[in-house]
Amino acid sequence: MSDVSRGVVVGEDGVSRCWWSVTDPLYVRYHDDEWGRPVADDHRLFEKLCLEGFQSGLSWLTILRKRENFRRAFKGFDPAEIARFNAKSVARLLDDAGIVRHRGKIEATINNARRYASLVEEVGGLAPYVWSFEPSGKTRPKRLTRAALSQITTSTEAMAMSKDLKRRGWAFVGPTTAYAMMEAVGLVNDHLTGCHAREAVERARARFRRPAPKT
Repeated sequence: MSDVSRGVVVGEDGVSRCWWSVTDPLYVRYHDDEWGRPVADDHRLFEKLCLEGFQSGLSWLTILRKRENFRRAFKGFDPAEIARFNAKSVARLLDDAGIVRHRGKIEATINNARRYASLVEEVGGLAPYVWSFEPSGKTRPKRLTRAALSQITTSTEAMAMSKDLKRRGWAFVGPTTAYAMMEAVGLVNDHLTGCHAREAVERARARFRRPAPKT
């Protein structure tokens, strides 16, 4: 049975899911197979941070529908490739209807790719950098309802990550964007209590070996 007050909806397949995921099959797959699963791959983390920046002001479903186009347009989100983009590349991207054609977000992605190498050189990778901001489990709600989740738009750790990235010259990495990425790549588990994926994500997080920074 669906529990609307908690934000859990039971689909026709009998599976309980977070309410936001049931409006489109693409969302269902993303919710079930990706969202909240721990990620340690640098390129996947860079892609996610870039796409969360593009999502700002839009729905994530809009980005999901365009994700393959984004991957094509941005060379698989390889930072070394994107760092070589120039004014001609920006013009090409602004003419590409398959992506979100926002000059500021496009230029921020190129800028961030150029800043990526120095961060990796210092820390040893984007993964150890990102995971160094993982919140303590003690700060997380024991039961997560829709009402509780609606009050969590960022966190102390996301604000710290945002501030540090901005100090490093990164752009379109505000606290809300940073927290959305943290939700997506498993630094927190924001599947609601009663969602079938919550326990699976908890198990994945328990098995996950956190990347260590360079010493």
